[in-house]
Amino acid sequence: MYELDRDMPIGVFDSGLGGLSVLKQCVHFMPHERFIYYGDSLNAPYGTKSLDEVRNLSYAVVDKLLDMKVKGILVACNTATSAVIRLLREKYQDFPLVGIEPAVKPAALENRGRMVLVMATPRTLKEEKFQYLKREYDDVAKIVKVPCQGLMEFVENGKLTGPEVEGYLRALFYDYPMHKVGAVVLGCTHYSFLRETIQKIVGEDIRIYDGSEGTAREMRRRVGLVGMLSEREDDAQIKVINSATDETMDVRIDYYENVFADEPTDIHLKRTLAMLNMKC
Repeated sequence: MYELDRDMPIGVFDSGLGGLSVLKQCVHFMPHERFIYYGDSLNAPYGTKSLDEVRNLSYAVVDKLLDMKVKGILVACNTATSAVIRLLREKYQDFPLVGIEPAVKPAALENRGRMVLVMATPRTLKEEKFQYLKREYDDVAKIVKVPCQGLMEFVENGKLTGPEVEGYLRALFYDYPMHKVGAVVLGCTHYSFLRETIQKIVGEDIRIYDGSEGTAREMRRRVGLVGMLSEREDDAQIKVINSATDETMDVRIDYYENVFADEPTDIHLKRTLAMLNMKC
């Protein structure tokens, strides 16, 4: 490993666009940092791949970020976190590494005795990290797995509302007794972009949880523990890299522009769009 420096960027990666919701929280809690965001849209979705495939893809992205000399890495993908975060921490013991996980704990503690539906990819729900959370809080609330194969693709294709996505969600929740449900946990960062549509389908009385804010806070804490928080006074800087092909760039450019439209960053999409076309 190389020697860390305060002026190095923080790396954030996801299987595509979902991690932008986590990056937005990172900018909020670390407004003077530099960030590199890597979206592996070319290989999305991770959630339907085998464990070995997810690990190999994640290792490859981590290696790219380390080559760019980041001072910490946030795995903003629930599936990748479940598959590799423990192994990465064993390999890079003194390096700030944070992985997102479903917000099962707060959902269970704030909805005792009720059903908590956890929406996630099939891979995330199979992994030990989620099974541990389920065992830990199943006596507080009834934790129910809701596998959502195919849902993240709506986000990658820019379909956040409309009959198609609403039809998918209505069918998804059809067999659950919603009058017994107290909360829905978004166990994939892509689903944060569907939050309004999900709320419309499940009803206003059911609270929706995601882990983006807590994950960003933990990233700040871990970078601070090694004394590497930036001392810059400038606004956050974001460098975007996406592995997707040129034909899908328009949707992704719209996401980058919309997500950070109200943030005091100097992401300046017109200057960084060239990065979106890098084949990494």
